Amino acid sequence: MSLPDFLNLKRLEGRIVGLFLVLLLVVQIASLALITRSIDSNANASISQELATGARVLQRLLVQDAQQRLDAARLLEADYGFSQVLGDGLNTEEDRETLKSALVSHGERVKANLVAYADPSYRLVTATTEQAAPFIKLLPTLAGGGAKSKSPNLTVVDGKAYQVVTVPVRAAGLGGWVLMAFELDRTELLELQNLSRLQAVLLLRGPASPWQALASVLDEAATRTVAGQVPQGEREFPLTLGAERWRGLYLKLHEQDGQQLGAVLLRSFDEAVAPYRRLQLTLLGLSALGVLVFAGGSVLTARRISGPVRALSESAERLGQGDYTTPVARTSSDEIGDLAQAFEGMRIGIREREQQVHRLAFWDTLTGLPNREQFSQQLQARLSQSEAPCALLMLDLDRFKHVNDVLGHRFGDELLRGLAERLRQLMKDQSHLLARLGGDEFVLMLEGAGEEEALEAARRIHRDFERPLHIEDQTVDLSAGIGIALYPEQGRAVSLLLARAELAMYAAKRKQAGSQVYAPELDAGSQESLSLLGELRHAVEANELRLFLQPKVDLRTGAVISAEALVRWEHPQRGLVPPMQFIPFAEQTGFIRALTTWVLEASVQAWARAEARGQALRISVNLSTRDLLDQDLPLKIAAVLQQHRAPPQALCLEITESAIMDDPTRAMMTLEQLSAMGFKLSIDDFGTGYSSLAYLKRLPVDELKIDKSFVMAMERELDDAKIVRSTIELAHNLGLSVVAEGLETAKTWKLLATLGCDEGQGYYISRPMPEAEFARWLAQWQPPDLGEDAPDTVLAGLR
Repeated sequence: MSLPDFLNLKRLEGRIVGLFLVLLLVVQIASLALITRSIDSNANASISQELATGARVLQRLLVQDAQQRLDAARLLEADYGFSQVLGDGLNTEEDRETLKSALVSHGERVKANLVAYADPSYRLVTATTEQAAPFIKLLPTLAGGGAKSKSPNLTVVDGKAYQVVTVPVRAAGLGGWVLMAFELDRTELLELQNLSRLQAVLLLRGPASPWQALASVLDEAATRTVAGQVPQGEREFPLTLGAERWRGLYLKLHEQDGQQLGAVLLRSFDEAVAPYRRLQLTLLGLSALGVLVFAGGSVLTARRISGPVRALSESAERLGQGDYTTPVARTSSDEIGDLAQAFEGMRIGIREREQQVHRLAFWDTLTGLPNREQFSQQLQARLSQSEAPCALLMLDLDRFKHVNDVLGHRFGDELLRGLAERLRQLMKDQSHLLARLGGDEFVLMLEGAGEEEALEAARRIHRDFERPLHIEDQTVDLSAGIGIALYPEQGRAVSLLLARAELAMYAAKRKQAGSQVYAPELDAGSQESLSLLGELRHAVEANELRLFLQPKVDLRTGAVISAEALVRWEHPQRGLVPPMQFIPFAEQTGFIRALTTWVLEASVQAWARAEARGQALRISVNLSTRDLLDQDLPLKIAAVLQQHRAPPQALCLEITESAIMDDPTRAMMTLEQLSAMGFKLSIDDFGTGYSSLAYLKRLPVDELKIDKSFVMAMERELDDAKIVRSTIELAHNLGLSVVAEGLETAKTWKLLATLGCDEGQGYYISRPMPEAEFARWLAQWQPPDLGEDAPDTVLAGLR
């Protein structure tokens, strides 16, 4: 059974109620403690005052008793019978008995314990008891005070306390002294009790004995307790009699021969504070009532706070569950109301951002079409609900990158919007789902379509694309590759259908066939490509790549002045893989940058080793299209050179015409940076591309390499020889050096040298070889004897 919230300290309501009650209880307990302490302090002060007053009263009573008893003694001295007896003389025993009888009679009237007569020399004449001697001994001391003494005249005789008064006798001219002794008993103590609320005990203590009670108004047990707790000196002290607390005051009355006579005055502490205790109980009752009232108020207050907080918590939970439609109600105008308003603002903000995120997550913001995620989800829902056939058409525009580069990205965005609208209008009479996957890729799902319907839809798209698209006074011709995948025969999963439609689309673009239906053989090529990419990555990591070098010679002197770096792949199962089997693939996948980085590193290391052997050598490294588009390429090459402390002159960077012409602006920027850093730049395979002479004159290059397709046939084909001669002249006129590839005969060497070509490279000199073998070959190289045969026929044709 769960506790109510206001009793559960784990809940806010319980903590609020608990805190309030604890604070109230602390205040009440502190107040009661202060009141109790004040009562005790006031009671102690009042009792101390009462005890001090009682001590004075007791002493006053003793003095009054002494005065009254002195008056009684004077009555005896003035009594006629007493005077007559003394006047007749005390000559006989009978006279003495008569005197004793008079003393006894008077002592009984005044309740004296002893009445004695002594002559002027303080000698006992007669007394009412036999124990008069000790008192007579005190007579000289007592008589010194005379009748005017105001002291209680206390004395201790035989363990009892007495009050003694003396009066001189003047009757019949005999003189002498009358002495009366009164034993102290409860009379004075009872009279003190009647005058005040004090209790008293009369005590006596010998030199080496404990206190003994002579008189008390208490019972025997209490009296013994008091006697056992008398302190040293005159001071107050606490004690407990039974279950009651008392305060006592010891009062010393008389001290004689080591014996001490005193009185303990007692006042009940509990009785003194009893009226205050009733007040305390009343306050305690009021405090208890206040706690109950305060508890009720705390519960109400806590619920006023916890209720809105609970409502806010529920609202926050709804927000956490994704419910952004239920408003957060403001229930008050206080801070919690402000918090509720803040929650409502947060809900509205989250709802708007959620809607925006939903749009971004499931809609293409550029065209307003569903994006890849929404298309995949809707297609998944369609496939899970029906086995009916459908077809996926994936479309990718041709030359879209060129449009972006030439006319700008804003124009490209407008082109995509126009294309999306064209596709919407084209398919509006057919059940379909159209989406933009990204970039210039679109996908179309045709409901109930088989292969023929899909191909017909593709043909409709191609026919529609024959109409140019007009944007901002620009006319754009549209063409695209379309891949088709069919459900269910070519796949039942969304990802598989999309992947196969994409494979078919790329096949259509490669074949320039317009559209292509997926076929299983396309998958095999894709799997082989994926396998090759994985193995190529492993080759770099496992150091399976090898650097081969092919020398270049100065055609005039025959000296080897440089070498071209070529990469070979020594596969553990396939053996030495030719470059044409993996270099084009690396170009397509973008892995060529990793290969270029490896070749640069290996070439600089090879240059450093050749330099250490005293072989001056420049190494040429080929750069791909993707390398030139890499803005960080200059920094990467500089970092490699710095690591091995090599100068820029150690490398010659070769760039193909197609790499330059693919993106002339960016290529120009990269080449200018490399030229400024001091690298020699060469255009490779010159004559096979579509380079413009206008670009050629602007490029910061230092060298042209004539493609081997012209050089190898120049001995037999006059046209090829003319092209080679024109290229050499063009390069020299532009201030460039020339390298001829494909040098395979001595006649070709002599012909190139005659035409003014600077360097040559080919199998006649050497095939590409591993770096270590190249070093041995270079150490043994001697220029060949070219003989005296000259290609006169070719030269004659060139004149």
